[in-house]
Amino acid sequence: MVDLVETVKGLLKLKNNLYKVSLTSGKSFRVSEDVLVRRRLLKGTELSEEEIAEIQKQTQLDHGYQQALNYLSYQLRSEKEIHDYLVKKEIELPSRLEIIERLKSLNLVDDLVFSESYIRTQARLSDKGPRVLKDKLRQKGIKADIIEQALEQFPSDEQEEVAKIAAQKALKKYQRHSFVEQQQKIKQLLMTKGFSPDVISLAIQDLEMEKDPESEVEKLAVLGDKLWRKNQRHDLSKRKQKVTQSLYQKGFNFDDIRAFLSEKEMEDE
Repeated sequence: MVDLVETVKGLLKLKNNLYKVSLTSGKSFRVSEDVLVRRRLLKGTELSEEEIAEIQKQTQLDHGYQQALNYLSYQLRSEKEIHDYLVKKEIELPSRLEIIERLKSLNLVDDLVFSESYIRTQARLSDKGPRVLKDKLRQKGIKADIIEQALEQFPSDEQEEVAKIAAQKALKKYQRHSFVEQQQKIKQLLMTKGFSPDVISLAIQDLEMEKDPESEVEKLAVLGDKLWRKNQRHDLSKRKQKVTQSLYQKGFNFDDIRAFLSEKEMEDE
């Protein structure tokens, strides 16, 4: 026979369908509404320590499961995301594992389905390449073999199309730069976004960029004037050296740089 050690003194409704059960000993614990009804917990109910422990376990499972369902109602989640969410909700490890297994058995959590959906959505809505998407999925706890399988949803022709659009936007952003620097910056941007060298090359080829000598001279003059003013504290030799170095690093033609500096010298005479 189990000794009765506690008596329910009162019940207080909390948020999220939880109740606070106060005991005559001064102790208290939380119970979900479903468990409260199933156990018929009323004022004056006597409970053993074992029964209280079982109620708390059932509450963890019931409350945690409902929290997980609510979290899933907004969008698909990875197993790790569910696990981390339940940690924040203070659901203990045994209950977390049981809840996740229950969700998996109902096909509510499936890392492959989640990953394929994530890849399709990102391929359609973002300008990120496969390497960045791999990293994002790894952060969400997805295993390498599942990631590779999911990436089949983002074939090379679609990668090229996304990269081309990103390259076209970048070209507008860098239109004031030299032809050489434009190419360098676009390549660097696409690499940062996670595209492969082959896809990057195809995207840049599609831009059909051509070097316009007149445009290059105009861009050089605009930047050169800024650099010439910036380095006015130096003597002429040092000033020319610094401006030459900066313009050359920006991808401008050396003969065009010399012609520009000759003009600046004549202006200062």
